[in-house]
Amino acid sequence: MIPEEIYKRRHFGTPESVSLIVINYIVTVISIEAFAMCTHIKWFFWVVMGLLAIYNIFQVRKNLEVFDRKNLLVYGFSLVLLLVVFFLLRTKAQPC
Repeated sequence: MIPEEIYKRRHFGTPESVSLIVINYIVTVISIEAFAMCTHIKWFFWVVMGLLAIYNIFQVRKNLEVFDRKNLLVYGFSLVLLLVVFFLLRTKAQPC
């Protein structure tokens, strides 16, 4: 007959590092669209980015066993790409 392991569920959920990167991109793009698309950046944008940074610190410290060297490099690279996304979206901004 067919071995039982073939039908065994092997999905253990999304890794914490991937969830953190996705959350960073979602929050950053929404806050850029809402608070930084005019000619000047509103102060609330910096509040949101500060809270996101605090959230990132706590999540990385909470899940240190998940964030090995490879995941930390990918996470750092995603933060650099967030800066690129910020400048790309800001250059397309129309004056309010």
